[in-house]
Amino acid sequence: TMFPEKTIDHKCVISPNWSVWSLGDGQPPEEIDKQIDTPPLSILLIEKPQSGSINVGGDITFTAKVEAKDLLRKPTIKWFKGKWMDLASKTGKHLQLKESFDRFTKIHTFEMHIIKAKENYAGNYRCEVTYKDKFDSCSFDLEVKGFEGQDDAGELDFSGLLKHREHKQEEVPEVDVWEILKNARPDEYEKIAFMYGITDLRGLLRRLKKTKKEEKKSEAFAKRLEPAYQVDKGGKIRLVVDLADPTVELKWYKNGQEIRPTPKYIFEHKGTQRIMVINNCQINDDAAYSVSAGEEKCTTELFVKELPVNIVKHLEPVKTTVNERIELECEVSEEGAKVKWMKNGVEVPTGVRSRYRVKSEGTKHWLIIDDATKDDTGTYSLMATGGTTEAKVQVELKPLKILMDLQSVTVLLGQPLKLNCEIYPGNIPGRWYKNGQLIQPSERLTIIHRTKNHSLDIESSTIHDAGDYTFVPEGYTQTLSAKVHIIDPPRVHLEALNVQDNTVVIVAGNKLRLEIPISGEPAPRVVWMKGERVILDSGNRVRAETFADHTCLTIDIAEREDTGNYKIVLQNEAGEDTASVKIKVVDIPDAPEAPLVTDVGGDWCTMTWEPPRYDGGSPILGYFIERKKKQSSRWMRLNFDLCKETTFEPKKMIEGVPYEVRIFAVNAIGVSKPSEPSKPFLPLAVTSEPTMLVVDDVTDTTVTMKWRPPDTIGAAGLDGYQVEYCIEGSVLHWWVFMCVCAYTILYLTADEWILANKELIEKTRYTITGLPVEAKLLVRVKAINAAGASPPRTTQHSILVKEVIEPPKIRIPRHLKQTFIRKVGEVVNLVVPFVGKPRPKVNWLKEGQPIDQTINIRNSDCDSIMFIRKAERKHSGKYELSVQVENHIDTATLDIQIVDLPGPPQAVKIEEVWGNNVALDWNPPKDNGNAPIIGYTIQKADKKTMEWYTCIEHYHRTCITISDLVVGNEYFFRIYSENMVGLSESATATKDSALIVKEGLQLKIPEYNDRDFTEPPIFTQPLINTFAVAGYNATLNCSVRANPRPKVIWMKNKITIIDDPRYRMFSNQGVCTLEIRKPCPFDGGVYTCKAVNDLGEAQVDCKLEGYLCGPTCVQI
Repeated sequence: TMFPEKTIDHKCVISPNWSVWSLGDGQPPEEIDKQIDTPPLSILLIEKPQSGSINVGGDITFTAKVEAKDLLRKPTIKWFKGKWMDLASKTGKHLQLKESFDRFTKIHTFEMHIIKAKENYAGNYRCEVTYKDKFDSCSFDLEVKGFEGQDDAGELDFSGLLKHREHKQEEVPEVDVWEILKNARPDEYEKIAFMYGITDLRGLLRRLKKTKKEEKKSEAFAKRLEPAYQVDKGGKIRLVVDLADPTVELKWYKNGQEIRPTPKYIFEHKGTQRIMVINNCQINDDAAYSVSAGEEKCTTELFVKELPVNIVKHLEPVKTTVNERIELECEVSEEGAKVKWMKNGVEVPTGVRSRYRVKSEGTKHWLIIDDATKDDTGTYSLMATGGTTEAKVQVELKPLKILMDLQSVTVLLGQPLKLNCEIYPGNIPGRWYKNGQLIQPSERLTIIHRTKNHSLDIESSTIHDAGDYTFVPEGYTQTLSAKVHIIDPPRVHLEALNVQDNTVVIVAGNKLRLEIPISGEPAPRVVWMKGERVILDSGNRVRAETFADHTCLTIDIAEREDTGNYKIVLQNEAGEDTASVKIKVVDIPDAPEAPLVTDVGGDWCTMTWEPPRYDGGSPILGYFIERKKKQSSRWMRLNFDLCKETTFEPKKMIEGVPYEVRIFAVNAIGVSKPSEPSKPFLPLAVTSEPTMLVVDDVTDTTVTMKWRPPDTIGAAGLDGYQVEYCIEGSVLHWWVFMCVCAYTILYLTADEWILANKELIEKTRYTITGLPVEAKLLVRVKAINAAGASPPRTTQHSILVKEVIEPPKIRIPRHLKQTFIRKVGEVVNLVVPFVGKPRPKVNWLKEGQPIDQTINIRNSDCDSIMFIRKAERKHSGKYELSVQVENHIDTATLDIQIVDLPGPPQAVKIEEVWGNNVALDWNPPKDNGNAPIIGYTIQKADKKTMEWYTCIEHYHRTCITISDLVVGNEYFFRIYSENMVGLSESATATKDSALIVKEGLQLKIPEYNDRDFTEPPIFTQPLINTFAVAGYNATLNCSVRANPRPKVIWMKNKITIIDDPRYRMFSNQGVCTLEIRKPCPFDGGVYTCKAVNDLGEAQVDCKLEGYLCGPTCVQI
C-alpha cells in the first residue's frame, strides 16, 4: 500500500477509547481511515471493490474486475484483511474466493464472498492485482452492525496493528492484559480474550510464550532487549542491553547476519550497558535483531514507520507560447521521495523517447517540456503520498508575419516549378494545398522548410501541375495563395500504343479502332494521311476522328491492302508535331508441304519438312505434328507444345506397324490447314547389345569368345552376329564412349576394327584365328537384324593371345562314381569331362592293361568318350583314365559291370513228401549272370496234364516246402533262378515225381531241439570319427546285435543326451543313428553309443570335429 505502517510495542493496554488491543502507541483510527485526496490512477483494475455494511449473520460480496485485452496470461490477485493477513488461507464456511473470465468482453472477474458475517469481521480490507511489472491495489471497509458477544474468534481475526474500532466510550480503568494472562491458567485464556476484546489471541499467546521463556533468569544479561522497537523512517534508534558480566564478548546480529561497526551502525559502551545506535533508519532496517553474550542470546524486532510525503511548495500555473520551454517546479517534505506527474488525470510518460523530462534534486522535483506545442495545454499535477498539487499550463500561438507572399507563375511544360514564401516566426510548420487537396512530398515534388522560408519545388512540371496553390501555416487561420499556368506544345503520344516499332498488327477481316493520345495547349488540329491521301472523318470503311485528348483511326473490315504507313500531323499556336504508325494486316499461314521421314527406329522416326510458302504476314511460331496408322483414319496429336524446329522425332510407335505423319503450321493468328501425309514408313529397331561376352579359350594363334543373345530383340528379329577385333598397339588414340556399371568402356573408331567373320554367324560362340602370338586385342560383338547393327558389346580388358598351362583335372560325373551297370548287348556311352591346357593327353587302361579293340575311345579338348556298341561280359572291370598336360597328370577309376541272365539252379530234388506237402532242395546256379541272385521262382505240374503253374516268386532260400497239394495227384517241380536282369532262360526240374497219398497214412515227424538265440549286445559296426560342416546336419551310425532287444543310450563327453531338441535318435533293424542338427563348434567332442540288455552291455566311441565353411574351410 501507499502508507505502510508498523506500530508494535511490547505493552498491551486496554483503554476506554480503544476496543481492540494494540502493541505500543499505534496510529489512531482516524489516520488509518483517512483517504488520499486524489488517489492514483488504476492501471489494472477497471472496477474496484466498494466499502459495504451488513448486519451480523448477513452475506456480502466484493467484486474486482481486470481487463485482459493487453494481458498474455491471467493476472495474480490477493485479498488481505488489514495489512498483512492473506485471506487465501482463511477460506471456509464463512469466506469464499471465486474468479471467472468472459471470453467475449475479455474481462477477469474476482469475487470475495463473506457468509454469515460476525461482528469481528469488520475492518479494513485490501485487494492487490499483479501482472509482470504492473501492480495495482484498492482498499475498502466492511462494517458489521448489531454486535453480539461470541466465543468464536472466527477465521478472519487480525492484529490491532492495522485497525482500531470505536465502541461507546465508557469509564473503564486501564488494565494490563499481559499481567492478567501471565497469572492466569491456560483454560482461562479464551474467557479473558472475550472479556477484554482481544481478537488475535493466538498471536498474543505466542508472544506470551516468548515472554515467559525470556523471564528465565539470565546469567549474561542483567537487562535484555525489549520485545519490539518502533522508529520513523530516517530517524535514529538505540538498542540497549545491560550485561551481568562486562567481560563477556558481545555480538550483534540482523536477521542472523553479524553486524560490523559502520557509520550507520555505532556501538557504545557505558559501564555494563552495551548500546547499538542505528542511524538514518530505512525500510530495509525493518528486521529482527539479536545480541549474543557467550552462549545466551536475546532478540527483538525493529519496525520502521514510513511517514507520508507532504507537498511543501505547490505547482504554479504557466502561460507561454509555442516552441518555448516549460518548467514546472514542486518541493516535497522528503528527499528521494517517489512522486507521480499527471496531465489531465493521465500519468505523464517519461521514457527515453518522451517529450517530457522529469528532474529531481533533493526535495525539489521538476517537469520540463523543451519545445512546447499547443497540445501541451492542460492541467498538470504531482501526486505524493501526503497530498497532491496541480497547476494549469496554457500554450498559445505566436503572431504571424508574412515577409514574402506567394507569386503566381507561368511555366513551360517540363520545366522546373518553384513556389516559396517567408513568414515569421520561422519555426512554424505548414501544409501545401492544390485546388483544396493536400500535397504530399514525392520523388518529383519536394517540400522544404528552412527557418522562415517555405518552398515547394517540382523538378519537371506537367499539365496536371496547373492550378491554385495555397500554403497554410499550422495553427493559424491566415493562408498564402498563388496560381500556376502550364503551357504545352502539341504532341503525339505513340508510346501509349505499347507496340514494337509503332507497328499495329490486325487479323484480316477484323475491325481496327486505333486510339492515340494527344496533348497540347491550346487543343491542336489533327490530320491523318496514308501516303499523299488524307483520311477524312466522313469515310465509309476507313475514317479518322479527333477528340479532346486523343485521335482515332477506324477500319471496319481490315484488308491486306490496308497494310502501310499512316502519318499523323498536329498543329497549334505553340508548335507542330508529327508521328507515323505502321498497320500490318495478317492471316493464318498456308499449309506446309508433305513431311519427309529420314530415319526410322524401333518405336521412333525422324521427320523433316519445309516452312510454308506464305506465313500469313506473321512469323511462324511453331508446328503441330500428327500421326496415324496407315489403315486407320484417326489422327493423333503428338505435341501440345509448339515445335520450334522443322524436325521432329515421334516416339512410342508400335514396331512393325506402318504409320503416316502430317504437319500444321502455327503463327500468332492461328493454325494452318494440315499438310499432305508423308509416305508410309515401318518402325523397326535394332536389337540391344549382346550380353555376357567372355573369353572361352585362348591359344597361341586363336581366341574363342562366347556370349549370350541380346535381352531385347524386337519385331525385326535377329539375323546373326558380327565379331570384330582390334590389336592393341595399332591405335594411337583412345576415347571414352560410355560408362556402364561403374566400368569405363573404351571404343575405337570404326575404321580401326577388323571384321573377324565375313558372313553372319547364328551361334553365340566364335573362334578368331590367325592372330599373332602374345598380341593384345579387344573384341566386340554386334547383333544384326533388318534394322541394322546393335550397339557393340566389347570386352572390358584386353586379351593376351598366348596359351596358358592349366593342370589337368578330371571331373567324374556323379553317376560314374558308383559301379556303372549295363546289360549284355546294351550300348555303353560314357562321357568323362576334364579341364587342362594345352589339350591334355588321354590314356585308358583296364586293370593295368590296354583296353579291348572293341571299345571305341574318342577324345576332345574337354572330355573323353568311351563307347561300346554291344556290351559283353568281358567288358566288365575297373578302367583307369589318365589325363596328362606336360608333367601334370590326373587319374580316375571307373567300375563297369556288364550283367546277363543267370543260369538255372543245380541239383533240384525232392527231399520229403508228407501229407499234402512236399519239401524241395536245390543249389544255386553255376552262372549267376555277373550279378547277385535275388530270388527263385518255383513251379509245379500235374503228371497227368504237365501244365506248369507258379507256386511262388522271388523266393530267396534254396529249400522250400510246397503245401496245399491235391491228394492223389503226382507232381513234378521246376525252379528258375533270378538276378537283376531277370529269370534264367531255362529251369531245372526234379527227376522224380512226388505222389500225394490218401488219408490213413501217418507221417513220422522228426524231433528238433530249439536253438537258444539269446546273446548280450555286440556292436557289429562301430562308430567312426568324423567331421561336421557348420550349417549342415551331421549323423553318427553304428549297428548292434543282441537278443532280447537292447536299450540304446547316446552320450556326449560321457553325459547322457536326454530330451535335447538339437539331437534326433533312430534305431531300425539294429542300426543306431544319432542326427545332430546344424552343429556348431560347441557340438564337437567324444560321442558314445551304449547298448544294454539283461545279458550285458557294450559301447562304442567316436570323435566329432567341426569345420567352418566360408571362402575356405577352417577347422574348429
